[in-house]
Amino acid sequence: MNTSQILSPILSFPYCPDAPNWTLNWQALQAEFDWLKSLKNCPQDPRYHAEGDVLTHTRLVCEALISLPAWRDLPAIERSILFAAALLHDIAKPAATEIEADGSISSKGHVRQGAKMARQILYSMNVPFHQREAVVNLVQYGSLPLWFWDKENPQRSVIKASQLIRCDLLALLAEADVMDRHCDDREQLLERIEFFRDFCQENDCFEHPRPFADHHSRFVYFQKENGNPNYTAFDDTRFEVVLMSGLPASGKNHWICEHLPDWKVISLDELRRLMNISPEDNQGAVGDRGREIAREYMRSAKSFVWNATNISRQLRSSLVNLFSAYGGRIRIVYLEVPWEELLERNNSRDAKVPEKVIERMYNRLDIPDITEAHVVDWVVSP
Repeated sequence: MNTSQILSPILSFPYCPDAPNWTLNWQALQAEFDWLKSLKNCPQDPRYHAEGDVLTHTRLVCEALISLPAWRDLPAIERSILFAAALLHDIAKPAATEIEADGSISSKGHVRQGAKMARQILYSMNVPFHQREAVVNLVQYGSLPLWFWDKENPQRSVIKASQLIRCDLLALLAEADVMDRHCDDREQLLERIEFFRDFCQENDCFEHPRPFADHHSRFVYFQKENGNPNYTAFDDTRFEVVLMSGLPASGKNHWICEHLPDWKVISLDELRRLMNISPEDNQGAVGDRGREIAREYMRSAKSFVWNATNISRQLRSSLVNLFSAYGGRIRIVYLEVPWEELLERNNSRDAKVPEKVIERMYNRLDIPDITEAHVVDWVVSP
């Protein structure tokens, strides 16, 4: 998803500066958000961040961002999304920071974990889904303009990022991140960002997602490591698979009954019941039986629904690989409801899931994106 797909009401992130003064109210932001306070006194390696701790760096990034004419010229919604990303881009550093034996400071894994933390924070604030995910993807890919050329396939990296978030916004966030850094390679980093801008424009993915000939060509491209984005793939799909995704009680069964009442459904919950296997037991036999039934349908080119939580990208990927190998056209349907509503629904079910289990699942949640399937639908309750 990208910010051009935002359908929800405009998000105005608290204390996001606006015309005519463009003033950063840093004291109000610190008073409003406890997660900002956690950044205080978190050290950074002075070779790369001699400006100070993570809180100091975050403030400088916000000040740099709101000073950029390109940021001020954006529509209000995009300014707000970028501002939120600047505040949240290093949110996981306190948990990830380690001081090595030689005195150097590292924070390995803080980007991926920071994206998850940003999602949790914005979810609790009831930020509209597409705007929330735009911020999450800015946090996730915010350093790409600095390091994309070091990737094994730089072209694929920027094209993939463009499917999720606009690369011109990534470049603005990266520029703000570097502008007030105190480090020896600051000018080199800024040059890399300009190179990133040029490279994205050359690949037609700077201000919009890289276009493909059709959905199937895009799907085939992202299924391969070294595909050609200009290639028009022959569509040899023979049937459709709808892969459900969402936390327990998010409404998957109801959606299937309402939208695909006549389709074959492989429900892992139903298989567990029939096989007398508890959700706490090993699920290998349940998954194996589900795949066995799926193969029977696919050999006959029958469309069907695979109904399970499917919250991890890794699990979805294994299923997508199986279904596409038989000629399936993949549609992922992700469902989400507000947290309190989710818990209320769960408590009203006969087979309710313990709240702590749902919380753990949410912490592991990878929301499906358009690079995973032919089509992805995000069905989100306001």
